[in-house]
Amino acid sequence: MTEPPEELPLAGITVVSVEQAVAAPFATRQLADLGARVIKVERPGGGDFARRYDSTVYGESSYFVWLNRSKESVTLDLKSARGRAVLEQLLGRADVFVQNLAPGAAVRLGLGAEALGERHPALIPCSISGYGASGPWADRKAYDLLVQCQTGLVSLTGTAREPARAGVSIADIAAGMYAYSGILTALFTRATTGIARSVEVSLFEALAEWMSQPAYYTRYGGTQPPRVGTQHATIAPYGAYTAADGKDVLFSVQNEREWAALCEQFLGRPDLVDDARFATGSDRVAHREELNAIVAERFCSLDSEQVRKLLDAAGIANAGVNDVEEFLAHPVLSGRDRWRDVRIPGGELVPALLPPVDLAGTAARMGAVPAAGEHTERILAELGHSAADIDGLRADHTI
Repeated sequence: MTEPPEELPLAGITVVSVEQAVAAPFATRQLADLGARVIKVERPGGGDFARRYDSTVYGESSYFVWLNRSKESVTLDLKSARGRAVLEQLLGRADVFVQNLAPGAAVRLGLGAEALGERHPALIPCSISGYGASGPWADRKAYDLLVQCQTGLVSLTGTAREPARAGVSIADIAAGMYAYSGILTALFTRATTGIARSVEVSLFEALAEWMSQPAYYTRYGGTQPPRVGTQHATIAPYGAYTAADGKDVLFSVQNEREWAALCEQFLGRPDLVDDARFATGSDRVAHREELNAIVAERFCSLDSEQVRKLLDAAGIANAGVNDVEEFLAHPVLSGRDRWRDVRIPGGELVPALLPPVDLAGTAARMGAVPAAGEHTERILAELGHSAADIDGLRADHTI
């Protein structure tokens, strides 16, 4: 694998990650994008189980391709003494250690933050768990949809008739984002104070933070926001309506100026501006059904292109409700040159989106997605293992 160019901000940082699924790989992939060397430790005989979530990308998992570019893969049996000894060598050269093992597994393997701090005082350990390393649920397994349910997110998502999960792994993504920012903060702290602080993130607490607005609304309003499909639970009009050609267009009114513009320029109903039913944002939410009927009637007289043009002219934010194929062809992504080819195991090239943060003067590393154990022999050789030793490790299934 080509080493990251020196101009990338995390060039020279080494991350060792005993990772699986989504949350930890998402955190470490972002570090790799910035130039960190990420060594992904996988199980011999199959590797990260996310490799087998599906096989849609030329036989590779869509999850794995998304989460693991620009990394190096080494296989190690961490239940064996020889495997743990190799990991210890890796940690001795690392700046950051990330793990999202099953509850209690890291401590049993001697990979808890306290034990690592004693052996490697300059190492920044990052633990990603389901419900935290302490507390009444510390020993419970947690997956994305379980956490969506436990935080109440599922109760807010869907229609009045039926709740629904968010369509992406939102708890995993939230935890991965906080782990990433926590690691960057810890690296900065170490650079400025010399102190290596551990980082702990749980899926539950990451998504709990994102649930704060509906939590405040429920605690102080006496009832939780309703499920209203593509409508906004606490702002109206804000949602998708169907035009005469059968296509949905979503628009949002955020303030009284926009409400007046909608009434006068789009609905053709200036009398509604001062209608007592719709005088304030809260009034419009309280009379949502009446308001929706007025908007829907207007939509029925226009095709979706006419709707968007009129809303644009009125200064009302709007968008067609895209499916994934339409998203892939979005003119913003092509017009801003956001796609780059990334090589996957087997040699095929697939388009991948650039990281969403552009850092002036740098270009994100968009390296290959590794095969399981692809870099094991090279990394062991870097650690000083001879060819005979590597053959022995392979013979006893340590690698």
